[in-house]
Amino acid sequence: EPEAAAFEVLDRFMTAFNAQDTEAWADTLHYPHVRFAGKTVKVYPDSASFARALRFPRLIESGWHHSDWTERTVTLSSPTIVHIETEFERFNARNESIGRYQSLYIVTKLNQGWGIQARSSLAP
Repeated sequence: EPEAAAFEVLDRFMTAFNAQDTEAWADTLHYPHVRFAGKTVKVYPDSASFARALRFPRLIESGWHHSDWTERTVTLSSPTIVHIETEFERFNARNESIGRYQSLYIVTKLNQGWGIQARSSLAP
């Protein structure tokens, strides 16, 4: 089922993100990968360009320790594309909330399987 496959990709994405495992994180995406955040739109042509652009130190400086999904709702689904409206929360090392943000993930099925093709987030 497309929705179950898309949620599984989002779970792997969050696990890799929290582990700061750049390679595993990049493997949850399809390329080119598009990210809308703040006032910018970034297009990553491949996993190497995505890995080079990661900015964990800035996130850690903000007090971030880990994140978790708080809501995930499928808003559009077909056998090869699933749009998921999400909300995630950032936590510090004491497991205290430091922010909650809405986002949209577009998960697609290509020849190599399911992956996140695009993300739009209201997070800084």
